[in-house]
Amino acid sequence: MQRPGDVVVLDHRPSVLTTHEDSQALFLELPRERLERVLGSTRLYTGLSLSADLASTQLTTCFIHELIRVRRQLTPDAAERMAAIGVDLIVASLAERMAQNVPRPIHGSVVVQRAKAYVEANLQDTALDPPHLAAAVGVSLRRLQELFHERGQHISDWIWERRLAVAAKRLADPACVHLPIGTLAYGCGFISQSHFARRFKHHHGMSPREYRHAAILNGREHRAAVASHRVS
Repeated sequence: MQRPGDVVVLDHRPSVLTTHEDSQALFLELPRERLERVLGSTRLYTGLSLSADLASTQLTTCFIHELIRVRRQLTPDAAERMAAIGVDLIVASLAERMAQNVPRPIHGSVVVQRAKAYVEANLQDTALDPPHLAAAVGVSLRRLQELFHERGQHISDWIWERRLAVAAKRLADPACVHLPIGTLAYGCGFISQSHFARRFKHHHGMSPREYRHAAILNGREHRAAVASHRVS
């Protein structure tokens, strides 16, 4: 039985449903790949009710309702970025709810999913490291390391991979082209621009500046090709 303000994920497209006090329902389409990358298969949380009593649910629904209210005042790029934040909030709320009353056999998976959701929401925090993450999800560092190792991963590697992935996405985003690379690096949790440049080049084989230039050039060529196709 859904109460006003509750949220539930439906594995149809998938969608998320949040009910209002006037008994209306709001349906939102969510990117399955985004959810499953952090939380695992949708079968783990399909039909799981996020109670309106949870602070994380209240924060999520308030943000989404406010975003809907002001959406026409946002540029398309800004609206897309705000929508991504909304998805992150939903993921964090799901991770918190999944940690409640978890059967022991899947407890480890839920802890890892919560840890990954926390990383996604706090990438900009330069203090985010394995000990910090273990404390945030309420387990010992040794236990969290064991859980990641069981899945063939290392905590530090996961954190840096996500930081680099988000940085690469922002470097390729035309809406972020005005941002100095140093500012972008700090926003992804790197302690300095030189630190960011070293890690980025090791991972991608080119400097952040070269990556941005190539992405912008490819974007222009793609838009020109699309325009040419429409004309023809």
